[in-house]
Formats: sequence, structure tokens, C-alpha cells
Amino acid sequence: MAMAMAMPDHERAAMSVPLLPRSTFVSSASFSSFSLATSFSSTSSSFSDPAVPSDVAEALPMQTDSFKALAVLRDHLGSVSSLSLCGEFLLSASTGADIVAWQQPDLRRFARFGHGVGSVKALAAAGGRVFSAHQDGRVRVWRVSRRSKNAFKLVAALPTTRDYLGKMFRHASYMQTRRNHRHLWIEHADSISCLTVHDGVVYSGSWDKTLKVWRISDLKCLESILAHDDAINAVAADNGIIYSASADGRVKAWEKGKSTHFLHGILISRDGVSWNALVVIADDGDRRVYGAGSDGHVVGWVRVDRGSRWSLACDVKAHDMAVLCMCVAGDLMCTGSADKTIGLWRRQTNGGLARVGVIGGHEGPVKCIQASWCRVSNGCMVYSGGLDKSIRVWWVPNDWNWNQANEQQVNDTKDHKNRVFLR
Repeated sequence: MAMAMAMPDHERAAMSVPLLPRSTFVSSASFSSFSLATSFSSTSSSFSDPAVPSDVAEALPMQTDSFKALAVLRDHLGSVSSLSLCGEFLLSASTGADIVAWQQPDLRRFARFGHGVGSVKALAAAGGRVFSAHQDGRVRVWRVSRRSKNAFKLVAALPTTRDYLGKMFRHASYMQTRRNHRHLWIEHADSISCLTVHDGVVYSGSWDKTLKVWRISDLKCLESILAHDDAINAVAADNGIIYSASADGRVKAWEKGKSTHFLHGILISRDGVSWNALVVIADDGDRRVYGAGSDGHVVGWVRVDRGSRWSLACDVKAHDMAVLCMCVAGDLMCTGSADKTIGLWRRQTNGGLARVGVIGGHEGPVKCIQASWCRVSNGCMVYSGGLDKSIRVWWVPNDWNWNQANEQQVNDTKDHKNRVFLR
């Protein structure tokens, strides 16, 4: 077990500051270089060697219309399970139990790191730390520092040894998870599927149906919430509200009380649907939540007057198969699906979605996706990871089909009541 390391006060203060993608990293010269018919190769498999490029970036021919396919990155033995933007790095995790850091703008492999049993399920980055969720039910914490040879250093695995020792001898610290199985309440009893960082706290969601709350400053588990009746697939947070999506067909909102979180509302309850992804957006004071389901639908809500009610904004049939992931960059929303495609949508002022295009290229379901705006190229960089073990990089221009978007708006909310289910 990894022991938690003491942290200086200035590092603790920085922990709640999110690491934002550096959109200005892509210069005009480096952006145009993607169109060259070149590839990178290497026989090295070292964990960290910035000077040695990898054979993972395949330059693709530039397309003359709409979006442009820039590169294909291949360096994982297993399916790509998660992507995260961390400062100058794109981080990718896989079912092969490894994490790769790709350095922008050329997206060459900078480092490979990882630890634990089984696949890496989720990634989150904040304040000089990377948090990784693993199949063995642990959250691992990595310190990011360009000043050391080991740029990504493991500093703790959650729960920490100190947390274990403080709980393991107390009978009240144990809870029944399955028949004849008992675990400490600070432990996840199954794979951790999702992570999010908010207000100095890490939230982890698991297939064991619980949300756990970890304080970043001392890495202590503060709370365990039995949130759903089935596996939790996604978690997101904004403005003090935590949202969880589950295979039980529900998307729930949780609010922090004086000491614990309580159920604030149920946004949707749909039998037979597994909710796989969530995004939360703040637009001019309005809070909007979007959820992606196994039925191919993307549903959006607008929070009403900062209260405990959400108004249904859209219910879009986005894909023919399950939507597995989604992300937002500005007005652009991207959805990845089991049908191997990426949907491109423009968000409307009323919370609706207008389809502006579909990207194909993956040879398997699209499991994870990230996007960031690039001011230099006047467009959006989109990164997608799939079960085909590849990461694909795309560029979507800022003004692509925006004029036609309103004509392609898809919104079938007429068959659904404009309300939420309250507890």
C-alpha cells in the first residue's frame, strides 16, 4: 500500500485549481505539420523517455471538407478506456493497466506510467495531481512535475494506509457489500468506473453502486454514499451539485449538507436504459446537464432558478447504438458511440442540440472523448479513444456548418414530460 506523503501548504492551496488544456500550444507551424506524410517509430519501451519518439502517431491525409483527421496514436496493448487533458499533456489510459502521457503539440509519447491490478477505468487531473481509477477498486494519486526525471510519480493509493489503520479495528467501520462479504466503508468493493474533481474533493463512482468522497488536502475518505441500485457509470459536479448516472436507469443530483451529501433530485428514471456519460455546463448563470444513454439518446436539462428542479431541454436520438462518452468545448458537443462514430453537435441557446456532422474512422466502439478549443487554428481539437486500441485526433473548424445547424436541429421532447422526479 502506498503511504500518503505530507504536502507543503502552497501545494495544498493549488490542489483545487484545475489543470486546463493549453489551447495555444498548437502553433501554426505545428498544426500544418500534421498534414505531412510522416510517422514516428521507436523500439524503446521505457517508462519515461521524452527524447525517444514512439511509433504511435500516424499522420493522416488532410481532408478538404469539414473536419480534418490529423493523426492516429497507437501505444496501448489494451482498449483505450479514458482520456484527460492535463496542462501540456494528453493522458490516455487503457485496459492494459497503463497510462501514457502525450506531449502537445506534436503528440509524441512523453512518458508511460501506471500501477495496479487490472485496467485503468478513469482519469482526472487537478492542481498538479493526476487521479486514476482502477479495476482493483483503488484510486491512485500521481504528482506531476517537469522538474524531476520521473514526471509522473505515484504518491498514494486510496484508501491510504493511515485511513486503513484508523478504521480496520472498528466494527462499525465495516459494511455488508455482498452475501458473506464485508468491506470497510472507505473501500470500493468493485471496479471504480468514474472520477471527477470539484472544490478540493475527488468523487469516485463504482460498480459497487456507491459514490465515495475524498478530500484532496489529506487524501482522506470523508463519506460513502449508496447512490444507486446498479453500477455507477459517470459522475460530474458543478456549483456544489454532484450528478451521478447509473445502469439502474437514473440520473441523480446530490447536494452537500453540513456534513454529508443528500439527494437533491432525480433528473430522469428510464427503465431498461443505462446512463453512460454526463457533462455539466455553466452558461451565463444557467446550469445545464446532459446525459448519454445505452438507447442512443442524449438528454439535456436546465436547472430552474438554482433550485431543486430541472427543466427538460432536449431528448435527442443521437446514435443508432449506445452513446458511451461525451464532452463539450464551447458550443460544440461531441458524442462517442458503440456504432464506431463521433457525433458533432452545436448547443442551442435553449439547451437543445443541433447536429452538424458525424465523424467515422474508428474500427471499434468509441469509449472516451475529449476536446479543447485552439485559438491559433480557429477550431476545436477533438481526441477520441476506442476499443480498437487507438487514439484519433481530429480538427473541427469553428465555423463548420454552423449556418446550417439550425436546419438540422433534432429535438423530440414532445413525448416526454418537462419535469424531473424529486425524492
